[in-house]
Amino acid sequence: MKYQNEIQKRRTFAIISHPDAGKTTLTEKFLLFGGAIQVAGAVKSNKIKKAATSDFMEIERQRGISVATSVMSFEYEGALINLLDTPGHKDFAEDTYRTLTAVDSVILVIDSVNGVEEQTRRLMQVIAMRKTPVIVFINKMDRDGKQRFDLLEEIEKELSISLHPMTWPINQGKDFKGVYDLRNKSVRLFSANTKATDEDTISISDLSSSLLQEKLGERDAETLREDVELIDGVYGELAVNTYLSGEVAPVFFGSAINNFGVKEMLDTFIRIAPVPKERDTNKRKVGVGEDKFSGFIFKIHANLDPKHRDRIAFLRVCSGRFERNKYFHHVRLDKDVRFSNPYSFLAREKSVVDDAYPGDVVGLFDTGNFKIGDTLTEGEDFFFTGIPTFSPEIFKEVVNKDPMKTKQLEKGLLQLTDEGVAQLFTQFGGNKKIIGCVGELQFEVIQYRLLHEYGASLVFNSLPYFKACWLTSNDPKKLEDFIKFKGSNIALDKDGQLVYLAQSEWFLNTERTNNPDIEFHFTSEVHK
Repeated sequence: MKYQNEIQKRRTFAIISHPDAGKTTLTEKFLLFGGAIQVAGAVKSNKIKKAATSDFMEIERQRGISVATSVMSFEYEGALINLLDTPGHKDFAEDTYRTLTAVDSVILVIDSVNGVEEQTRRLMQVIAMRKTPVIVFINKMDRDGKQRFDLLEEIEKELSISLHPMTWPINQGKDFKGVYDLRNKSVRLFSANTKATDEDTISISDLSSSLLQEKLGERDAETLREDVELIDGVYGELAVNTYLSGEVAPVFFGSAINNFGVKEMLDTFIRIAPVPKERDTNKRKVGVGEDKFSGFIFKIHANLDPKHRDRIAFLRVCSGRFERNKYFHHVRLDKDVRFSNPYSFLAREKSVVDDAYPGDVVGLFDTGNFKIGDTLTEGEDFFFTGIPTFSPEIFKEVVNKDPMKTKQLEKGLLQLTDEGVAQLFTQFGGNKKIIGCVGELQFEVIQYRLLHEYGASLVFNSLPYFKACWLTSNDPKKLEDFIKFKGSNIALDKDGQLVYLAQSEWFLNTERTNNPDIEFHFTSEVHK
């Protein structure tokens, strides 16, 4: 393989969690270890306000939540790490689902106080579908939470995954004293509000050593011995192939805000996480070691820099070598395009790159050529598959408050829905614009961004729809009759595909029963 060395160095993964589990904090600790930032929370938004490095949209800083996926690259111990920090909020789940198509593995953060939460379940269903390898980080061990054995049992049961502890906590809450590294046979001692250093790590190859009592006290030393004996007996050594196949998830305990237990996980991640792999297309499998370049767009972000009306398309490189200023084939548009300023990212900080290899994420300046799922190649015609659009759950009609700004409103709606923040439907045979979202917060974000980025003001009127279903049929006449009969419930998506907007589950089931020749799809592969 021509680029074997580059491929072997790369690890591309996403951090996912329920909101407030500590995902963005953990991201920052990774960046600190990689030397990518010097101060946690250091952001150049302005001199006074500090916010998380990876939260770069104004509304994110105001609300204190991540609503768009950030991409960050840094080096650690000879590996080049591409980290994608995803929105935790359930209203932005679709952005996270798509991001999972662009990574090779996942770190799942679980709050030890709250355990498994609803959003975590939904994300794990998508991960299980793709058999993506997962490492679990149980966070906030310095707070009073669920008992560690109970927590492991809950995670295994709720998320249908087998766990394998790699570190083990010594107490929790105000009595939290540190973690024991089961592989390296060492104890790392915890002191609240101080950064863990190598001096805090004690090698204890024999747990019966009196040094353990000296450091932990009689009771805690004895509890740790019993726990470790039990864990060793049940779990033994981690079989890395079971992790890589998505069957077993290694587990680490710690406190991200105190930068505790993070290094153990990062070191293991470097050692066992998968390098980039082959990918499916509509024509064939594309091998990661092929000489010719290919990649796909998994995210589009408008107005990354508020001073310039730009859009950045995020490209995952799948094979070959991406080169600056080289012409590549845009498959959907059937035209050749080149990029004079492709970017790599550290949150809002962009730097121009000359080349990129499989596993890398590159930002491409976009004037409206890209949609999510677009494929770039060195000439071959194929699409990467498995980049779905999901049915929205809430539907609202767009009402323009300022007719003088109609053009700005239409441009803004097109650009924001190209990003995948929401879906845009147009009433069949009419002009009524309908926005479909997974959650209410997305409407707030759209309204805010249209006003502040495009100068367009609008209000939303709620619509009584329950699901959007994409329609296909092998019998054009049956489909035509259905559209005629159900005209008020038919819309077109942005790609001109027919969609049925069902008022309720009962209506949907009735139509499916009455129209056996028509297929009702709940997800839409971006390219048909």
